[in-house]
This record gives sequence, C-alpha cells and structure tokens, in this order.
Amino acid sequence: MFQRILLISACLAATGCATVMNEATQTIKVETQTANGETVAGADCKMSNDRESVSVKSGGTTDVRRSASDLDIVCTHPDNPDASARAISRANSGMFGNIIIGGGIGALIDHNKGTAYTYPTWIRLVFGKVMVFDRNSEKDNGPVAGETTGATNTSTASRSAPPDAPANTASRSNRPVTLDDLSGLMPARP
Repeated sequence: MFQRILLISACLAATGCATVMNEATQTIKVETQTANGETVAGADCKMSNDRESVSVKSGGTTDVRRSASDLDIVCTHPDNPDASARAISRANSGMFGNIIIGGGIGALIDHNKGTAYTYPTWIRLVFGKVMVFDRNSEKDNGPVAGETTGATNTSTASRSAPPDAPANTASRSNRPVTLDDLSGLMPARP
C-alpha cells in the first residue's frame, strides 16, 4: 500500500502540481465602461498573449490559454475611444506547491505549459484609458481594481497596437518566478 502511494506521488510530482490542479485555460470576464462609469456592453475585445489571441464581446466571458506572459487586451466600440489594458500573469498555487514540495521537474513542466500562472478573473476596462490589472489586487470575487498608466487612448486609429504599460510590468515570458509572484498566494496581512 505504501509503495502505491509513493508511486502515485512520484507520478504527480513528475507531471507538475499545477498541471494536475489547473486546466490549460482560464475563464476571464471582460467588461467595459465609459470614463464616468456607465457600462457599455457589446464592445469588441481582443485578448492576446504569447500562446493565442481570442475575441470576446464586453459583458461576456472567454477562455484564455494560461501563460507566463502578460495578457494584452484592446476593446473597441464605435461610440468610444479604445480601452486598452495589460493583465499581469502571476504564479498560482500549483507553482507554489511545486516549490514547497521540491518538484523542480514539475515546476519546469508547469512553467512551459503555462498552467503555473493565472490572470485576473474579472477585468473592467475604461474607454479612453490604458490600464494594468494585477491578480494580487483581486478581492471578494469582484472585478479587479485596475491602475491607469497615465497614457490615454484618444482615437481609434491604434486598435491593433498593444497597450503601453509601466516598465515594471513588462512582458515576463523569459523572466524567473520571483517572490512578488508568490505574494498573491499568501493570506493578506491583518
């Protein structure tokens, strides 16, 4: 009996903790609103990372392939300037489990598959603004509070361009996992 448990544990460690715990995709809800807070449903939103590009109408949800790379989002609507955002990719509890248990092979597999990372699950973009959304700000199953980068979208001419983001949130596809990535996995300080 003990040998079976040991064998199963070894197999799970070899496949990666996040691969077992998480799917390759994550469901994300996208909403759009005007600068004065009025909800606008039905805007065309394009979400892309290094693995894929998907489209969704604002007010809806879509599945996005998980990745270590940040997710760029651009929403367009004929009556409003573009809304752009970057959703930060953070290491999830599966990666944390690999690190704690010592599954270096599992961590490498999960990193390469993208299953070790998670984006914010509910994003609310504002037309005319460029924003950054970080899963570490996610609370109470509500929309993640986005931060405005200071840049604005005043025209619809740049619809295919990715949003500008602060230097510290640049795409992370080739960077190592840091303690900042893992901070979202720990309980909030009182």
